Amino acid sequence: MVKVDIYRSVLRELEDWDQYLLDESCLPGPRANLELIKAVAEEGTEERFMNYLSLDSAIAPFGSAAEFLPICGVVGLGSLIAQGRVELLELLRSFSSDIRWRIREGVAIALQRIGESNIHVLLNEMAEWSEGSLLEKRSVVAALCEPKLLNHQKHINVVLQVLDKITFNIISEQNRKSNDFKILRKSLGYGWSVVVAADPEDGKKYMEKWLAHDDKDIRWIMKENLRKKRLEKMDLDWTRRWKAELGMN
Repeated sequence: MVKVDIYRSVLRELEDWDQYLLDESCLPGPRANLELIKAVAEEGTEERFMNYLSLDSAIAPFGSAAEFLPICGVVGLGSLIAQGRVELLELLRSFSSDIRWRIREGVAIALQRIGESNIHVLLNEMAEWSEGSLLEKRSVVAALCEPKLLNHQKHINVVLQVLDKITFNIISEQNRKSNDFKILRKSLGYGWSVVVAADPEDGKKYMEKWLAHDDKDIRWIMKENLRKKRLEKMDLDWTRRWKAELGMN
């Protein structure tokens, strides 16, 4: 938080944000400056966010410093929605299918900002997105499978139901060789472990149904989750038993 506060102070004094953001973006590079993104989301205006969101992949291509600006715009949308601008949820949803993966990560961060402010708004919206495209479903998983949002039993139960539905829909998915499907499958490959660790009693019951399933992609997802250390910390005997059942030992 200290770095975020420093960035917020700097931004308040600046007239030209854009060049500063480009210089401090850490892009090109393996990790964008997340602290600065958060500061922009907290200090920026709707006009600024919309200007940044207008920078498509031709103007702000993946991996460039320019990509940092639309990332800030997407996360900024999360701040506006958290303040009550729920009509902007549809715009945020459109960016969940952006060809730039950092923009899609920005959507997940924006959704988590909404959830920290109003978990009910987030859960209701994610129930709708979970009926959408593969990448929209991936945003649901990335947003909800976050420990800081999994603090109350009733909320965790809703998340388990959403994960259960998304996993069930894999059975009828025809386009499994697509990159979008692989992205969703990868997110499910860690997401279950996060939610089950937050509520072992109910979570294990949900997960065991899929651990026993013979669909090859569901089996892959479950094996990936069993490899996560958080499940061993939750229940070592249970995790080892299912690893043995799936031939992982």
